[in-house]
Amino acid sequence: MEHYLAIDNVCAWPNLTLMPDGSIIATIFNQPTHGGWEGDVECWASEDDGQSWQKRGTPAPHEPTTNRMNVAAGVAQDGTLVVLASGWTNRPPTTQEPKVYFADSAHLPAWVCRSTDGGRTWDRSGTITYPDGLTRIPTAFGDVIPLADGTLGVSLYGRDEDNQDNMSSHLYHSADGGQSWQHRAVIAPTIYNETALLALSSGRLLAAARTWGDQRLDMFYSDDAGFTWTNSGVVSLAMQIPAQMIQLADGRVLMVYGLRNPGLFGVAARLSSDEGLTWSAPRLLVNLGSERVDCGYPASVQTADGTIVTAYYAAGIPQHQRYHMGVVRWQVDV
Repeated sequence: MEHYLAIDNVCAWPNLTLMPDGSIIATIFNQPTHGGWEGDVECWASEDDGQSWQKRGTPAPHEPTTNRMNVAAGVAQDGTLVVLASGWTNRPPTTQEPKVYFADSAHLPAWVCRSTDGGRTWDRSGTITYPDGLTRIPTAFGDVIPLADGTLGVSLYGRDEDNQDNMSSHLYHSADGGQSWQHRAVIAPTIYNETALLALSSGRLLAAARTWGDQRLDMFYSDDAGFTWTNSGVVSLAMQIPAQMIQLADGRVLMVYGLRNPGLFGVAARLSSDEGLTWSAPRLLVNLGSERVDCGYPASVQTADGTIVTAYYAAGIPQHQRYHMGVVRWQVDV
């Protein structure tokens, strides 16, 4: 297993996209803070299967007193890179103290950002149409995926303005390559937020949804292009969130997720051979130690030679005292 300090001095929350030319795009938040001040969403690229990274472009540059930090990303059928990027108002200038809390800020609607040159230049003219009666704008998360009906899908989650404990995740779809988005269905109601989507080769959709209370992962699936969803059960312990999934070349599903348990912080992985119904025992990929650290949000791709590239973030480790995006390159069966 190979470990790399890939991008330094960023909180990141990385999203990885495998491009048609084999390059990997990491879509990240570019500041060394958990959203505490102004910042942008950037795209970084690796052309050597995750070993080195270079900045390519900025899909969502922030406006003054705001940040852009919450992202969903993926590639459309024609190779266009699509990023949905939202953020927060009332963000102070870089490194300003005292901290301005999110309770004193408002959530910004997501920008739809599209690039036809691999993330170098960006158009931000897309739209998201929200359901009538929505009282709080939802947040995009995870991967933009192909749906069985030829459209694209993405998950957004939101909180009920009248009941702060009521959160739910939703599927939105696009029929024009990610330019415009409309609501399709509720994926996970009442207690769920950040939800990772995966489209399987069979047409089934999987959704690993983070709970609001004990911070665990529940798995949902859909066999009708995301119009209806079934909860198939719990797939992590408490404080093990959020997830990301890919389907491997051999057909198995790989799920990676963060660990924030007392005594163990890092990243773990599980495998499923039956389209997400049952899962292997967890495998520890990244051990950041027993001391509490802001970390996790892993994402993976599989390269042409079968190597898994998994990115994550950490606020600091004994060997490196800054926020950074780390990368581990590994083999599933080794």
